This record gives sequence, C-alpha cells and structure tokens, in this order.
Amino acid sequence: MPVAVIKGLGVRKTAPRLPPPSGRPKGCVGEGRADTRILVIGDSSAAGVGAARIEDTLGPQLAAHLHDATGQPVMWRNAGANSAIAAQVRDFVVPNIEERDFTHVVITVGTNDAKNYVSRSRFKKGFGGLLYAVHARWPDARVFWSPVIDMKDVPALPPLLAFILGLRTRIINDMGAQLCRERYATALEPLPVDDREGFAVDGFHANHLGYRHWAAHIARVMLDEAPELPSSK
Repeated sequence: MPVAVIKGLGVRKTAPRLPPPSGRPKGCVGEGRADTRILVIGDSSAAGVGAARIEDTLGPQLAAHLHDATGQPVMWRNAGANSAIAAQVRDFVVPNIEERDFTHVVITVGTNDAKNYVSRSRFKKGFGGLLYAVHARWPDARVFWSPVIDMKDVPALPPLLAFILGLRTRIINDMGAQLCRERYATALEPLPVDDREGFAVDGFHANHLGYRHWAAHIARVMLDEAPELPSSK
C-alpha cells in the first residue's frame, strides 16, 4: 500500500487533468421519433472526459452505431461526474436526471473504486445500490455495465502500480458481475485494448478513437441481447 500511494501520487502530479467537452450532453442521431433512448451514466468516462467534442463521447458514438445497425433514430444522454465512485453516482447523479423514459442504461463505474482502494464490501454496497436506484428510476430500461479495463494497458500507469491496481480491478469486476447477475443487469466483458492510440493525452481516459472502439464493443452486446431494438433493415 505505501508503494501504491507513492506511485499514485506521482501519476496524479504529472498527468494533466482534463475537463469534459463543452456542449449539450444530449442529442439524437437520425431523424424522427426515437424509440431507442440511451442513458450513459457514471464517472468521467460517461461525461466524455478525454474527447475534444461532445459528438466524440461514448453516448453519441453508441447512438451512431445503433442507428447504423437499425436505420432508426437513437436518442442519447450523457450523465457523468469526474472521479466519482459507484456510491457517488448513486447518490448525486441518478437523482438529478430529469428524463424518465430511457429504454437502455449503460453504467460506467468501477475504475475510481479500484484506484481509490474501495473495499469489496463498500463497492458491493455502492454498486449494488446504484443498480437498485437505476431500476427504480427507469424500471423498463435494459441495464448494461461496462467493467474496468485491464490496468496494464493504461499508458499513464507505471508497471508496478498497474499490477497493484490490477489486483483491485479483479475484485471490482468479479463483484460487479455477480451483482449484475443478481440484480437484472448485463455485465459486459471488459473492453479489450488493441493499441494505445485510443487514449487521451493524459494516458488514462479515452479519446475519440477510444470512445468509438468502446461504443462498438457495447453496441454489439446490445444488439445481440436486446432484440427489441427496432430495425427497418
């Protein structure tokens, strides 16, 4: 733990802190009434930190993939908080989203729980409560969770810190997958990192290429597991 703290402080000191892109965090891909309405909720990745334009963030890129696959308009909404752990998303983000008619909710939490050394029991309470809160607010929505990526693939992390956080990540991902099975959500496979061109300048968040890769990963699962998605093709 002391080694991890020292390494972590070094990374935090040297890595630039990026803001989310400016722009309205909601929109629609395609023309007409959108029967598919997606909420991306979670930490800084849900807010689109690392992308230069709001159009390049996870929500609109996921909507674009689904629109291309179905030919139908898809509405999207981003709702993320920088550095948030699961419990904070549950307590401060979910209650402040006005829309009630989302058909699909994508949750991006776990990375901050891992790097902040949130215990297994605390994550269980925070993420489990987040799943309950999401189901209570959007009872008809299909819920998907995107787990934490392999820390050794994150350019900003020195190898020793990546190894230590990798141990934490396995705990977070295993507990998150278990909770999804128990609480009517779909846990995706962790996003595979094919190369490092998908990372922003801080070496931690995704850039436009990373969000595009991530959106394609989620869209494949949504299209396979959510046959109710409308299609004109």
